Formats: sequence, C-alpha cells, structure tokens
Amino acid sequence: MNTNIAITIQSIGFVADVKLEDFIRLKLEKLEKFNEGIIGMEVFLRLEKSDTLDNKVVEVNVSISGNDFFARKSSRTFEESTDMVADALRRQLVRYKEKLRSK
Repeated sequence: MNTNIAITIQSIGFVADVKLEDFIRLKLEKLEKFNEGIIGMEVFLRLEKSDTLDNKVVEVNVSISGNDFFARKSSRTFEESTDMVADALRRQLVRYKEKLRSK
C-alpha cells in the first residue's frame, strides 16, 4: 500500500499531541484500500462548547480526482470520533467505487 497521501491535521483551539496525530494518520491511511485515487485529506479537530461530554469533533475532507468526500463526527474522545469518521468515509468511498463500476 502506497501511504504517500498528504494528510494535514489542524487542531482548532488546542494543541493535539503527537500520539493523537499518529493515531489519526494510521486510521485514515487505511482508507486507501477502498480507493487508490485519494490525493489528500484535511483533518480538523475541535473541542465544542457543549453541555455533553460528546464534544470532541473530528471533520475530514478527502480529495480524490474528480470528487471530494466529507464526514464529521463527535464523541467523548478524538479517537472514537476518528473511528466513526473513518467508517463513514469508508462507506462513501465504497459506494462511490461501486457507482463507477456500474457505469
């Protein structure tokens, strides 16, 4: 697997530690299995002011040639939010690939 995908991670309002950034990169690089045409990904990490503990927000934009995908999830931890975003993006990429195949 070619893991030369450009993944930029921006934490808004706080500084993300290296372990969290490595975890996010590892999770998102696996998406390449579902679409080899991924050009790059932009990740935004946010702490939302909220009454609940589900305030760790992860947003990801995935660019592939000719299309973009987006997912946003929030939960109690950035790791859990990242897992949920990766699942959502995986489903989008698989659906897109199947749509291309059926044409």
